Amino acid sequence: MRKIYLVGFMGCGKSAIGRRLSYFLRMPYYDMDHEIVRQQGMSIPEIFEKYGEAHFRALETEFLRNFRDEACIISTGGGVAINEENRKIMRHTGLVFFLDATFEDIYIRIKNDKNRPIVQRSTKQELEQLYQTRRKFYRAAGHIRVLTEGRTLRQIVEYIAFQVNRLKGEQ
Repeated sequence: MRKIYLVGFMGCGKSAIGRRLSYFLRMPYYDMDHEIVRQQGMSIPEIFEKYGEAHFRALETEFLRNFRDEACIISTGGGVAINEENRKIMRHTGLVFFLDATFEDIYIRIKNDKNRPIVQRSTKQELEQLYQTRRKFYRAAGHIRVLTEGRTLRQIVEYIAFQVNRLKGEQ
């Protein structure tokens, strides 16, 4: 099995699910945002402030192109799927799961997060508009859509693991 990518809006559970899935499937896990922060030596808000969003998006594409050639789980940043090249890279190098959470669930999780520059400078209505705009890109990126509403992390992890193992058998 190649890479497993988790895509979806910020706060949909990509990191929490990725960590648990790593234990469940016994595969290494990487958080794209954490890896970029480590490589750049500065936080995401600092990268945005110093170089701008376009530079950060270029770092995401560079990460997808050049990151380790190993079977692993990667939780992506919330804006990664907007870029067509990123969607192509992910779909070509792995299996992409779109974690589809409701906006209300997401907003409860992100509204006070100081590490999300977009949240800090946006109203709830602006964030909901961004959520609606990005959903089509997540759907285009994802091989499998995972509805998260009303499901525990364990149920979501078990479902993704089931799909991974099912598809492994088809190769």
